[in-house]
Order: sequence, then C-alpha cells, then structure tokens
Amino acid sequence: MTPIEQFRANIARVRHLGVLLRSMKALTTVAVDFSDILRAELVAAVSALDHLVHELARVGMLEVYSGARSHTDAYSRFRVPMGAAVIGLSAPHTSDWFDAAIRDAHGWLSFQQPDKIADAIRLFSSVSLWDVVAANMNMNVKDVKTRLQTIVDRRNKIAHEADLDPTLPGATWPIDEVQVNDAIAFIETLGETIAAAA
Repeated sequence: MTPIEQFRANIARVRHLGVLLRSMKALTTVAVDFSDILRAELVAAVSALDHLVHELARVGMLEVYSGARSHTDAYSRFRVPMGAAVIGLSAPHTSDWFDAAIRDAHGWLSFQQPDKIADAIRLFSSVSLWDVVAANMNMNVKDVKTRLQTIVDRRNKIAHEADLDPTLPGATWPIDEVQVNDAIAFIETLGETIAAAA
C-alpha cells in the first residue's frame, strides 16, 4: 500500500468512529456523554497525518537512495549508525538496511508540527512545501500553518493532559461534532495536498 493509500484508509477509520458516535447517540439519551469518541477521532486524524509524513519520508528517502529522486541537502546530512553502514557496505545492492535505519531514526519523532513536516519532506524533496500546499488549498501559508497548529495543540491537550480544563478542576474542554468534523476535513485535505506536492 502506498503512503497516500494508507493515509486514506486511516482517515476512513477515523470517519468510522464518527459513524459509531452517531449510531450510539441515536440509541441513547442526551444524558450519555460520548465526547471522548470525538476526542479519539481528533487524535486519530492527527495520527493519520503523522503516519503519512513518516511514510512519505521513508519511501522518498529510499527513492533517493535508489536514484529515482535527486539528493537534497537534508538527505545528505541524514545520519546512519555505523552498524547500518557496515551492513549497507556489505550489501550495496539492497536497501533493507537503509529502510531499517530510517525507521529507527524516525521512530521516536513526530511529524505533526508544520516545521517538522517540512523537515521530513526536505529529506527527499526540494519543494517549498508550505508555499505549494497553501496555493493548492487556496489559503495563505500562515493560515494553513495556524490551522494545523491549532488542531495539533488540541490533540496534545487530549493526549497529554486528558483534555482537562485547569480552570475547572475535573472538567474537560468542550468539544463538538462540527469542530471535530472540520478538523478531520482539514487534515484529510492537507494530507492529500502534502502527498501530491512532495
């Protein structure tokens, strides 16, 4: 499966959560709080974008290694552990060692913030990412980055702070379907646009 195909499958899984939410709401009373399903949707949507960028970088770097793409400055600065280099030198016609080295180097990184996404794309492409993405989304660069940053910030509140509002002990920040559906739609369009631009 290509990176963009996997991204589409991941977004479809996110949307299935929305279907589940609507089905459960139709079977219960308004007294039941399903807001954590909305939170799960938002976290999963950002995860889908993160995974897409990981896979675009990995596949793109392997294409550079095979000669299908031109070297970039960032690619040339990518560090490979000596163990991987020894394997690569002993088997120069395979790329499995390099694939493993990329996965190892990127495994602990997240590609969610605009600057981190651009850094990942620079590992295999010289495109001026945010200029191209913004133009293709009929937005300006600042607005695209700000919208993404806002979504990621909310995802971080959910993932790292249990989405709790510190001004109201025990209470969570409000969340609704419109807000989450808008965020998912933006992430979906952004992912498609990044993949096409890279």
